[in-house]
Amino acid sequence: MGAEFGRPSGAQGRISQWLRRRARGGAEASADVESARREDLLLAVAAAGLPLAPAAHPAGYRCSCDRIGCPTPARHPVSFAWQTQSTTDRGQLERWARHQPQANFITATGMVHDVLDVPLDAGRAALARLLAADVEVGPVAESEGVGDQGRMLFFTATRGTPEDEDEWWPCELDCHPETMDEHPGLRWHCRGSYVLVPPARLPGDLAVGWVRGPEFPLPDPLTLLEILTDECARYAEAPGQGADDEAGAAAWPLRG
Repeated sequence: MGAEFGRPSGAQGRISQWLRRRARGGAEASADVESARREDLLLAVAAAGLPLAPAAHPAGYRCSCDRIGCPTPARHPVSFAWQTQSTTDRGQLERWARHQPQANFITATGMVHDVLDVPLDAGRAALARLLAADVEVGPVAESEGVGDQGRMLFFTATRGTPEDEDEWWPCELDCHPETMDEHPGLRWHCRGSYVLVPPARLPGDLAVGWVRGPEFPLPDPLTLLEILTDECARYAEAPGQGADDEAGAAAWPLRG
């Protein structure tokens, strides 16, 4: 009788093992597909000329960095030399993506492109208006947030470095109180700043993803500015809203 019971038991054991192997194979295949998709998206960003560098990633609800109480978890570069480290080199990006499979990536602004960064609701309304008015809109990304902390990122051509330095400002200045009154909720990421690029993961199962991909050409930022600032003003005047001033704006050193 023991032998009779042993045979089904052994068969069940072999089936269970086969099912576990199939499940593992399916999970591994899914992970491989996701990894390849992530790498393809990053290479597409680099092919569009936007320089990239590795960033921190979520570790549960915390940041992967060793900074206690990191104020911008999974949203900052891993190296203080991120400005000089940023690159569009395909080989380097493939090495980073494969050796750091959990890493997010940032793109350094002010070299090739700038980013106009607005509250998510204001950005969605502005995007609808811009498209309805046949204004050329470039790549656009959404950064999910808890409550009203989501952001929309409009990628534009950079303002560059004009000969008259009075016509240029570093990114830090657009976060000063006197400028926040003029453009509530808007941040202009230019020289000396960075933003996360999709695909990126944030704590709490949040993410950064493309609404319009990097295949769209970069527009002049001034063509978007009027509608963006108008919608940001509407957002700031809405009940329960105000000028957005996340701690993250100055929480991580911007200079390499």
